[in-house]
Amino acid sequence: MTKFVFVTGGVVSSLGKGIAAASLASLLEARGLRVTMMKLDPYINVDPGTMSPFQHGEVFVTEDGAETDLDLGHYERFVRTKMSRNNNYTSGQIYESVIRKERRGDYLGGTIQMIPHISNEIKDRIRALEDENPDVILVELGGTVGDIEGLIFLEAIRQLALEVGRDNSMFIHLTYVPFIAAAKEVKTKPTQQSVAKLREIGIMPDVLVCRTEVDLQQEHLDKLSLFCNVQKDCVIVEKDVETSIYEIPLVLARAGLDEIILNRFRIVTPSKPLTDWEELIDIIKNPKGAVRIGVVGKYSELQDAYKSIYESLYHGGYASSYAVDIVKMAAEDIEKDPSILDTVDGVLIPGGFGSRGMEGKILAAQYARENNIPFLGICLGLQCAVIEFARNVCGLAGAHTTEFDEERGEKTEHPVVCLMEEQVTVEEKGGTMRLGACPCILEENTKAFAAYGTKNISERHRHRYEVNNNYRKQLEEKGMVLSGINPDIGVVEMIELPDHPWFVATQAHPELKSQPVNPHPLFKAFVAAAVKKAEG
Repeated sequence: MTKFVFVTGGVVSSLGKGIAAASLASLLEARGLRVTMMKLDPYINVDPGTMSPFQHGEVFVTEDGAETDLDLGHYERFVRTKMSRNNNYTSGQIYESVIRKERRGDYLGGTIQMIPHISNEIKDRIRALEDENPDVILVELGGTVGDIEGLIFLEAIRQLALEVGRDNSMFIHLTYVPFIAAAKEVKTKPTQQSVAKLREIGIMPDVLVCRTEVDLQQEHLDKLSLFCNVQKDCVIVEKDVETSIYEIPLVLARAGLDEIILNRFRIVTPSKPLTDWEELIDIIKNPKGAVRIGVVGKYSELQDAYKSIYESLYHGGYASSYAVDIVKMAAEDIEKDPSILDTVDGVLIPGGFGSRGMEGKILAAQYARENNIPFLGICLGLQCAVIEFARNVCGLAGAHTTEFDEERGEKTEHPVVCLMEEQVTVEEKGGTMRLGACPCILEENTKAFAAYGTKNISERHRHRYEVNNNYRKQLEEKGMVLSGINPDIGVVEMIELPDHPWFVATQAHPELKSQPVNPHPLFKAFVAAAVKKAEG
């Protein structure tokens, strides 16, 4: 029978439940188990697709086109299993489904209530993952214990654990154990209070994973065990790592967390050396050198807005055994002085929406092109590169994207980037972009083909605008290579400049498929080009 591991969080948010859960999943995979994961988000939004990065960080897109929580990005970076729309559910999706069923008459005659209707819907969504025949399903609940919006999810997983039995379910509670500098004391009381909240609901944690900035002494572990009613060997210390989040699987392995779970479920499987993770950490701790990559974005001050971009750059560095120093550059600053790009070895323009900073991004693409700085454009980054090339090489003054026509109050004379034909009649915002995996055929003898090593590729997308096919001939005549084309709808997926050391851009989001032990080909090639520039 499938085993269920429920991961909850306490004390404060942003403790890294997603990374801890994904790290645990990677350990179980290393033991030969089939593992899948689920994120439950208590917010009322149907999905994070319409939420501001200031509110939520990046939106992660799955192969099947679901706009999901960024923790699914952590899942895919740590495990082999690919996530889908079935791996992330929000309160909005749950309530929407129940209300739709009520309107349809599925509950005819009944009074719709939180229990059993909402709780049953949550349980049904979790158990639907059993159809994939996993050995273990890890379910992470967003937020912290005590959040009013998360109560029904806690009730649902309490019920589900009761239904499948203790032999097939367990609870891991990730908590924070603060060190009060003024008193020079470690405080366990916040964790005690958090666990007390869980126990009020009827959930008894089987394992405590304690995030801490300092080493915990045995007296602290004994106290947590006694007052939280958790076995001593099940109180796990997860001290902040100095190197990288990719050290967490090794930290949890040394603490024996995978053994605790396997023993609980009576699963016998031999331990295997975590060679991939150990070799990766050795590279991270002992790089050959460092390379500086400038990320020119609209949300340079937000850590999570470009989470997958940053991680993919690190991955590209690992492939060259180099550390990547990410320089977060506000696009508006580039407008004032593009020469600050001379301080980096590569320039990346990420995806985004809205006109703020647009001219700065276009100027960054121009500066990288004219000064032979390795360049990678992602989604809007490709569009910026095309607009710049159209203006300054093709001589199309005023070339722009139609995305901002209404905001500017005028139509661009040369709409080199325009709304996709399939988007013309779309009015609703949520889940209506071009989303998910799409095919692309690469031209041989191009930098893109050299990076991928194959002609037929597939990448995930999230956009409404595309390169205007009416301008393809002019772009190509002036030297731009349209190195990737979608074979189904004939739109441009990738462009590059042959007379530049490394200038490539893609309409897709390749960062969504990169892993630390399997870097994405484009990021691998881009960082390698930056390393070459840095070495002179």
